Amino acid sequence: MLMSEKKQKCSAPEDVFKIINSILDAEGEGSRLQEHFYVIGLNNKNVIQFIELVSLGTISETIVHPREVFRTLIIKSCSCFIVVHNHPSGDCTPSKEDQATTQRLVDSGILLGIPILDHVIIGDCYVSLKEAGYIEWKI
Repeated sequence: MLMSEKKQKCSAPEDVFKIINSILDAEGEGSRLQEHFYVIGLNNKNVIQFIELVSLGTISETIVHPREVFRTLIIKSCSCFIVVHNHPSGDCTPSKEDQATTQRLVDSGILLGIPILDHVIIGDCYVSLKEAGYIEWKI
């Protein structure tokens, strides 16, 4: 799924929450019954270059590998990125798997020079793993 022609800045978790909710709304009510994992590629001014659905999961999980996350980021020469996924239960509490996936993407981003700015979990609310302290650069 790629964005429209109008380029939009994405600089806060609330922006991510609104953008992904609008995509899920457009897909219909049934779309919220499965986990959707998106990558948002950004340029050096945090302007969205693309939004891509990387993985479509079940009601309780989705499988994500760094190679799928970084493929389009590299092709489109993105400076950084944000990932976001929904919790069909509505509970935005990060699971151990969410935390592990985030750390794997942080480590891969360091290696590739494409930093992850945030991992946002959405449901009835949203949680920023950056704000919650799960994303730290270890350079």
